[in-house]
Amino acid sequence: MDTSRNDLLGELVGDAALERSDFLVQSTEQLHRFLNANRDRIAELGGLTLIDEDPDYLSIAPDLTFRSRTRYQDETTGDWVSETEVIETAGELVELYNPADLYQAFADAAREAAGLESGPTAADDLMDEAGVAPDETFVGLAEGEADPYAAAADEWAATRPETLDADTEEGAAQRLYDLALEYQERSQGSEAALLEDFAEAATRLSARLGDLIVVDDDDERLTLAAGSGFRAEVVPEDADGEWRALETPEELVEFYDPTDVFGDLADALAEAWPAVVPAGELPEADAEAEEATANADADEAKSEGVPGEEPVDADDADTRNGSGGTPRG
Repeated sequence: MDTSRNDLLGELVGDAALERSDFLVQSTEQLHRFLNANRDRIAELGGLTLIDEDPDYLSIAPDLTFRSRTRYQDETTGDWVSETEVIETAGELVELYNPADLYQAFADAAREAAGLESGPTAADDLMDEAGVAPDETFVGLAEGEADPYAAAADEWAATRPETLDADTEEGAAQRLYDLALEYQERSQGSEAALLEDFAEAATRLSARLGDLIVVDDDDERLTLAAGSGFRAEVVPEDADGEWRALETPEELVEFYDPTDVFGDLADALAEAWPAVVPAGELPEADAEAEEATANADADEAKSEGVPGEEPVDADDADTRNGSGGTPRG
């Protein structure tokens, strides 16, 4: 095998791992700031239930710790088993949940707790809400003329308190809802920028390898394009089987978590070129094959009356929010 090719692939794997770690660090810091800014509100509300969809459950307590519950079927007994876990840090939480989905969960929980109707969140909805026709335009300022609205906005931003507050429970829920949406948008912007930065850093490497298929399932295809970035096609749940192309980082983060994208890319590279994987670190597919072999050997030894190890239990299903044809929120 071409040594230089392996070197390139090893560098690509390393870059993907570094970008994933950087994304987790940035997401953790951003979530930590959000929680600290709303510490008093959450305590006053007595905590919030963020996700309550069987089998998934996630809540935040007044002390800013989280309670997560998952449910899975035991392969041996066939019984459904529920597990509750206390998540104490923002770092642990972003390993399990997409940050953008977390902010959306905060927004939904706050609005539901306040008994508020869902408000417009997209640009088209906001224009409709404001009564502005699509063909209407805005008249700009003459050259050199100061923008009074921009000046007022700057003045407002300069005097805006760093920590928001509210006099009532409903007011706290409303402000928390708006802040959660703001942070969700900022999170998605950060994720899009992360994918864009990765594409730029990997331009020459991916050009040497050609188009690399990362995921190829019935409802999604994710590719690292040669000399470019990630491209995808998905079948959204409400699209009646029609494929949708995702060509920009902003479109990709609607369906994909960058953490999963970089992890899937590393897995695809390791599967195609096993030599790039450091010794002792098996790709997921090889690990599963080794596990199956170990189980088969244990079953054979048991049937022959030879003492041996018990079959290896399969790992619990990943509880992260997925991508593919399901929008992230």
